[in-house]
Amino acid sequence: MSFFIVKQLPVIPSESYTKEDIEFISSRVLELVYTAWDMQPFAKDMGYDGEPFIWDSNRRAILRAELDAYYAKLYGLTRDELRYILDPADVYGEDFPSETFRVLKNNEIRQFGEYRTQRLVLAAWDMLGF
Repeated sequence: MSFFIVKQLPVIPSESYTKEDIEFISSRVLELVYTAWDMQPFAKDMGYDGEPFIWDSNRRAILRAELDAYYAKLYGLTRDELRYILDPADVYGEDFPSETFRVLKNNEIRQFGEYRTQRLVLAAWDMLGF
């Protein structure tokens, strides 16, 4: 990949992360990734020496939502911008001609009766006090 392309990618520079950012992110990534003994070397590299985390779909959804909200803040988004990214129709009305995560939204409405990711991400944003 050419350097001029790399410079255009929306990547947060590593020096921009605070110690608190790294702790918040890494603790959640560890719990999401270390769910089987074959990932123990990764866990040890992360400074964790315990057993793998239990696979809990609801807990994993919350962790992913917390990471989504946290990264939205790191990218400088407002809550309304995050709402727009999750579902433009939520901001501009059902007749708005744009969609972002149609398949995810439809699957979650079918499975949970709601667009769960949107609710969880916005709840995480509010819980984190942004």
